[in-house]
Amino acid sequence: MKISLIDLAFLSEKRKDVLLLLEEGPKTGDEIKTALNVNSTSIMPQIKKLKEGRLIVQDEKSAYRLSDMGEIVVEKMEPLLDTVRVFEENYDYWINHDFTAIPEHLLNRIDELGNYFMLEADLNRLFEVPEDFKNNLLESKDVKIFLSYFNPLYIEIYEELIRKEAQMCLILTQPVYERMRKDYLKDLKMLVESKNVEIYVCDKNVTLKDVVTDRFCSLVLFDKKGKFDHQRLMSFDESAQKWCEELFFYYKDMSRRLEKV
Repeated sequence: MKISLIDLAFLSEKRKDVLLLLEEGPKTGDEIKTALNVNSTSIMPQIKKLKEGRLIVQDEKSAYRLSDMGEIVVEKMEPLLDTVRVFEENYDYWINHDFTAIPEHLLNRIDELGNYFMLEADLNRLFEVPEDFKNNLLESKDVKIFLSYFNPLYIEIYEELIRKEAQMCLILTQPVYERMRKDYLKDLKMLVESKNVEIYVCDKNVTLKDVVTDRFCSLVLFDKKGKFDHQRLMSFDESAQKWCEELFFYYKDMSRRLEKV
């Protein structure tokens, strides 16, 4: 029975590994076995199937390489595999959180979050800013933050960043802005009047927190009941930083600059 190309590429972990390995360039059978740490008995039948399916070819020097069709298939495989990996590594988190605030064009590129990790809150310090997050934020020189919930502990961090002359751009949702204007007016004025700080107000009902700096990025999603549960995604990958920066600018473009309070 003829095997479908999608089964050929995805149904076997070994075949998938061979295809991804050959994207780096031609490899002999021995090089494939060494790179994948497998023996001939386990890998050669899979290489044979890939040859029969015309996804790989063997040249005159007995090296295997991707066929023209194989190159196209592998090019399309990687984003799909990376997307699945993003969701699979923290499956429970994604199925229980609301990511409708992420625009479609960025959802389609969510694989760019790359090698992120989840920063869990210490149950004994649930309402404090996590130390790893705080330390990296304070070491940053360019800070962009979209805020859809207010935590007064961040005011001290903003003041420290201002003292360090970091460039900072904050986008506040309307409820966050109203809360600060009502209960933290002095601090809001301090931010607005600081020469290295830009403040924007977004009227959209958005439930997320997006932080991107020259060092790292962080994404906080609310659960499907609209609650913040102290879990945050964090990454130092350049692709993730660019992705989070695009998310920030997406909302900045629909926000108004706050010139005075």
